[in-house]
Amino acid sequence: MRRSGRLPCMQIVSFGLTDVGQKRKHNEDYFLVDPDLGLYIVCDGMGGHASGEIASSTAATSIHEEVREATEALAALDQGLTELAEKLLREALERASARIFQMGIDQPTKKGMGTTCSVLILRAGKGVLAHVGDSRIYLVRGGQAHQLSEDHTFLQEAVRHGIMTPQQAKESSHQNIITRAVGPLEKVMVDTLVFDVLDDDTYLLCSDGLHGHLEETDDLASMLTGPDLEAVPKRLVDLANERGGDDNITAVVLRARRVNTEQVETDRATLVNACIDTFRHIQLFQELSMPELLRVTTACRTETFQPNEEIIREGEISESLFLLVSGQVSVERSENVVALLGAGAHFGEMALLSQRPRSATVKARTATTVMILDRPPFFAMMQQDSLLATKFLWRLAQSLSLRLDDFYGLQEAGTASGGAMHGKSTLRFGLYPSPFNYAVPQE
Repeated sequence: MRRSGRLPCMQIVSFGLTDVGQKRKHNEDYFLVDPDLGLYIVCDGMGGHASGEIASSTAATSIHEEVREATEALAALDQGLTELAEKLLREALERASARIFQMGIDQPTKKGMGTTCSVLILRAGKGVLAHVGDSRIYLVRGGQAHQLSEDHTFLQEAVRHGIMTPQQAKESSHQNIITRAVGPLEKVMVDTLVFDVLDDDTYLLCSDGLHGHLEETDDLASMLTGPDLEAVPKRLVDLANERGGDDNITAVVLRARRVNTEQVETDRATLVNACIDTFRHIQLFQELSMPELLRVTTACRTETFQPNEEIIREGEISESLFLLVSGQVSVERSENVVALLGAGAHFGEMALLSQRPRSATVKARTATTVMILDRPPFFAMMQQDSLLATKFLWRLAQSLSLRLDDFYGLQEAGTASGGAMHGKSTLRFGLYPSPFNYAVPQE
């Protein structure tokens, strides 16, 4: 099925296909595409013959109805305001769960039925994701595939908490146990994510009948980046069937194409990519996955400074990290220039954790654009996402450990040389490998 939706600055072209697979007699998957709303849904039902089909179709149509009526949230999203749309999808999935749960009470033969649910709204250059279960949403950008959704499965939770290794999870017999679904319980916790949609972004929404047969995300990236997007769902379904077709298979692929040729759209894409790339090179954020980076960058705000305008002042108390997207700044202490920084640099990160006065003045030398991460939204992320907080604190602890080692090394060298400081860096010894590489490998 082909669908095309024209949005204010993006055209979204989509194709979808669902297949019963090789082992099942009934297809309990369901997908829904509404290009006018920019709404895309994949659900994978459970509960036996008929019940799974009812759960998946009920969830998708219920969410569709709520989004269609939410004109205020959609209008706000078209203006780049995402809060209402994020709240809309979260509550729509919660109400779908309550509705399916009630159907199970009213019809005892359907009690316990449920469905996974992965939802995207793409409008006006913004994307809002909502997700429950083990269906998946992938993004392919710049030739690389990233899983935006997180599997809510027993195995993924076991690996995340260190109970199992990824290899043990791969060999486990508990591959299909999910920990969250829409419908078995009246209430459900919904994951959401807000992000920017860029030209040539390609998205895949799929059930586990497909991603369970995808061995490497690199293979997925190569399949999704070709010009013939229409043929992709059939190729993906055929691949899953060739590798066993153990479950129902559903794939919905989307591609964004810019229709706004104005400079403002080019500037937006440059800003988004520069912000993500800069965060990747900041030591305190190097553990973050792509979804976590998107969460952090979405919390940033943008500000432009004119030549000779101060960005921060020596001695002041402030609470923000600055990412230099374009332009050049000078770093000055006691009115002496000690450094020049260009695009891709950052400064002020310790202000996220410390209330000590700024140690230098940073002043724009040219017209300069910066992304700013303030302490309150940063703290809010840390409170809401314990894993993100742990990764940040791990990197912080490593950084402080190295600084302490080098400080004591300088002291010892200074004592040994009668006061001359000739210490050596501990960086050559390296850092302990990250403990956060725990994605569950796929068969």
